[in-house]
Amino acid sequence: MSPVLSGVLQLLALMGALALAYVPLGNYMARVYSSDRHLRVEKWIYKGIGANPDTEMRWTAYLRGVLAFSAAGVLFLYLLQRLQGSLPGSLGFSSIEPAQAFDTAASFVTNTNWQSYAGEQAMGHVVQTAGLAVQNFVSAAVGIAVAVALVRGFARSRTGELGNFWADLVRGTVRVLVPVAAVAAVVLVACGAIQNFSGIHEVGQFMGGSQQWNGGAVASQEAIKELGTNGGGYFNANSAHPFENPTPFTNLFEIFLILVIPLALTRTFGVMVGSVKQGYAILATMVTIWVGFVALLMWTEFAHHGPALQAAGGAMEGKETRFGVGASALFGVSTTLTSTGAVDSFHSSFTGLGGGITMLGMMLGEIAPGGVGSGLYGMLIMAIIAVFIAGLMVGRTPEYLGKKIGSREIKLAACYILVTPALVLIFTAASMALPTPPDSMRGSGAHGFSEVLYAFTSASNNNGSAFAGLNANTDWYNTTTGLAMLFGRFVPMVFVLALAGSLAGQRPVPATAGTLRTEKPLFTGLLVGAILIITGLTYFPALALGPLAEGLA
Repeated sequence: MSPVLSGVLQLLALMGALALAYVPLGNYMARVYSSDRHLRVEKWIYKGIGANPDTEMRWTAYLRGVLAFSAAGVLFLYLLQRLQGSLPGSLGFSSIEPAQAFDTAASFVTNTNWQSYAGEQAMGHVVQTAGLAVQNFVSAAVGIAVAVALVRGFARSRTGELGNFWADLVRGTVRVLVPVAAVAAVVLVACGAIQNFSGIHEVGQFMGGSQQWNGGAVASQEAIKELGTNGGGYFNANSAHPFENPTPFTNLFEIFLILVIPLALTRTFGVMVGSVKQGYAILATMVTIWVGFVALLMWTEFAHHGPALQAAGGAMEGKETRFGVGASALFGVSTTLTSTGAVDSFHSSFTGLGGGITMLGMMLGEIAPGGVGSGLYGMLIMAIIAVFIAGLMVGRTPEYLGKKIGSREIKLAACYILVTPALVLIFTAASMALPTPPDSMRGSGAHGFSEVLYAFTSASNNNGSAFAGLNANTDWYNTTTGLAMLFGRFVPMVFVLALAGSLAGQRPVPATAGTLRTEKPLFTGLLVGAILIITGLTYFPALALGPLAEGLA
């Protein structure tokens, strides 16, 4: 079988599996977030944290819950790393230095999972399981909670109440993420991923030195790492490591885990607003962009001249031979169009244009289908921008799902889409202009610039993947990427929740003959065009200096 055909068949199989899971999972999540019942274990949690899950919150109270919970998570994870040397199960590793501990704490709490360390050489069992794995669950649950609050803003009228953050957080964790991740972990163990708490052991002698590996609860962390669109690997090689991703089947299964909740949330959205067709329109937008990017990346990695590349069946540098070019391209697009950041190949070794495609996927705002929760609310923000543009074209007050998009709503949406580009471009410019940060670049010229641009694009958009040619374990990069992750995660959430409160307080507007039909293919095309044009106008100069210059050289 040719490598191209293999890649296409894997794409079709993946799409079939996602289609089978779409309706049942989407409907289930709609019931979870619409239910007024509490499970017994949930009641114990509410009692333990002192929360009343039946109290409705306005957007300001909901935001305070998000920020307070996340701040506590950053502090706890920071202290856990700083005290690692005194904890049992540390495997002899010392405590993490302050700047790197801050960067890692910010990374996992913001659902980014950017890693400036090698997991098997720095983190013991306690930090990995009680710290990082826990944040993989709850940071994903926070993202879903914010998305659900925005959906309630569309679904409700003449009220400023958006639900209860603590109830949404607990339900998302207990009823959605934990059970699905448990099943996924069993599948990974059955397919060869490891799950233990063994220490460091020698596995052989190579070229006069010893090769050592440590065990760990890898399968369970791998499952939620992908399912929650987190991405931080137990090992430095991430999903290219055979302990995390042993076979081509597990590779495809992990891509399925990455995509299944962000896509199914569009069904949840449609059910909760009372029109599944609206959910299908958002789904069609996400899938159109995702399939387009997969095709482009496969083309750039397969289409090469020269006998070596032709004999290998494509650009195999940095690719796992177990997976090949097609599966690596499928994984690379899926992980950069979501906020996952996991990798099964070396993105820095992609072709110049191929690396640019992965970078552009993050620059879209992680919305196709995006992170767990963050992809849905990011796409709904872009839908508001699109109906506003359509309203300007025809001279009508824009409306979306029966809500008028006035000056307040469009200002909040505009602020949302400006946050991450500002972070990316400002931090990249500062890193190139100051005398010390460029020393971390291992590449030169356009590729070296791409390393820095990729790093801040990944951090600000809460992705977490890297070109990896950049030495990011310095005080400058640990501090600036940590700040980029925090601002890139929580400042947009402020605008999302403020927008949800504004929409929930409106009276519904009845549809008329002149109302834009946002469930039709015409709107899907308009939305895709708006996303690509806005992203292109924002980032084209930076892309021209990096991946485009390298790819056209």
